[in-house]
Amino acid sequence: MKISLIQKKKLKNFNSDKLREECGIFGISNHGDASALVALGLHALQHRGQEGCGIVSFDGKNYHSEKRQGLVGDHFTNPETLKKLPGEFAIGHNRYSTTGETSIRNIQPFFADLHMGGLSVAHNGNLTNALILREILVKEGAIFRTTSDTETIVQLIAKSKREKFTDKLIEALFQIQGGYSLILMTNKKLVAVRDPYGIRPLVIGKLKDSYIFASETCALDIVGATFVREVENGEIVIIENNELKSVKPFPIQKPRPCVFEYIYFARPDSIIKNKCAYEYRKRLGIELAKETDCEADFVVPVPDSGVPAALGYSDQSQKQFELGLIRNHYVGRTFIEPTQNIRSLGVKLKLSSTKTIVKNKSIILIDDSLVRGTTCHKIVKMLYESGAKEVHVRIACPEIRYPDFYGVDMPTKEELLAFMKNNHEMCQFINAKSLKFLSLEGLYKALLGQKRNNSYPQFSDHYFTGDYPIKPNDNLQGLKIKQLSLLSGKSNN
Repeated sequence: MKISLIQKKKLKNFNSDKLREECGIFGISNHGDASALVALGLHALQHRGQEGCGIVSFDGKNYHSEKRQGLVGDHFTNPETLKKLPGEFAIGHNRYSTTGETSIRNIQPFFADLHMGGLSVAHNGNLTNALILREILVKEGAIFRTTSDTETIVQLIAKSKREKFTDKLIEALFQIQGGYSLILMTNKKLVAVRDPYGIRPLVIGKLKDSYIFASETCALDIVGATFVREVENGEIVIIENNELKSVKPFPIQKPRPCVFEYIYFARPDSIIKNKCAYEYRKRLGIELAKETDCEADFVVPVPDSGVPAALGYSDQSQKQFELGLIRNHYVGRTFIEPTQNIRSLGVKLKLSSTKTIVKNKSIILIDDSLVRGTTCHKIVKMLYESGAKEVHVRIACPEIRYPDFYGVDMPTKEELLAFMKNNHEMCQFINAKSLKFLSLEGLYKALLGQKRNNSYPQFSDHYFTGDYPIKPNDNLQGLKIKQLSLLSGKSNN
């Protein structure tokens, strides 16, 4: 299958030097301001997706849906928009596309009018066998309206011959593979599902008589809800008649949550296993300093994600912490896209150096991860242009050598710097004086206080090890190409 120049250009959109968050989901039952609270929850989860947002509500008789491209605050703070979403039940979704195109039709939650009644679904993650299932469903007569793998789940539920919704859902879940968290809403139930390994996050909250499902605890905090617990790996949680019921249909698996929730994805104030993500990230910096300390004048973080690790590194090494880089928080996507001249300014649109601080100084530059290395190269160059004497780069996680298949947008392995180059070559590429990464052992010590169990790894750490909890059936590059082909009408599906 030939790929057009436009398709190749779209494939190159996967060119960020940061891993992109998957998506954010939020749902609430039994509350008079359901849609407004969902909007607040999505606002707290905005870091997980900025391409689009949507809310579906149910008023006891009818479903109501509003979807928009862009940020939650640009759309769902408008009272007139919320008036279009009446009802005491609602679910919402922030989108960052890992599969499918960026358009209104792919913005979730999805709604379908099935034989059993209405169904709305919000999905965080990615199915590794989505294309295989899609091909089968299309051959059997299914009609797909979107290019998102989430619609595959809806189609499987619709196809099921089981009578009860929970049985239909279970039958569908046994056919899908991958990392996923789901919130589903019917005319009687609010349902949460987490994949058998617990790769993608999902938590339960309580606000008086209302139950809440959300990707992170920070979304509970903003609406004043109390954290109850995480949805367990392989668990289906059903809210019906204001009562919580748990179903565990899958064979028992040891959980393997995504390690990057700890390193980067989760908001720093979100709670993971009884600790703020900020605490874990500071511990990563402490372990990094134990392994890789060097002579320098002070420690500088790459803001904002490198700050906690840099603080930990500074504490452990007893080296001064300085803000040698300042982030511009007001650079929007619409500003940096229009012209090549603007784009060529690159990292300077988002970061600037405090020149009088870094001049004639040896710097330890701390970041949470290194993906392609292009941004790091530009930052190191900026610091040298500002008069820095030496720039030593320290990364608060191991080398990323393998791609993800479970809902994280990242390059193919051939585009990952650590897959293509050894440490010396990477150091030359980013033009640093030295480059060191946190070891895998140091990562586990920081997060768990113990070594990695090689028989049963405690995290989905395939980024570093290639040890995938679920072997993907859909090749990653093939997935991107086929999704693009769906848009151009050239699919073999």
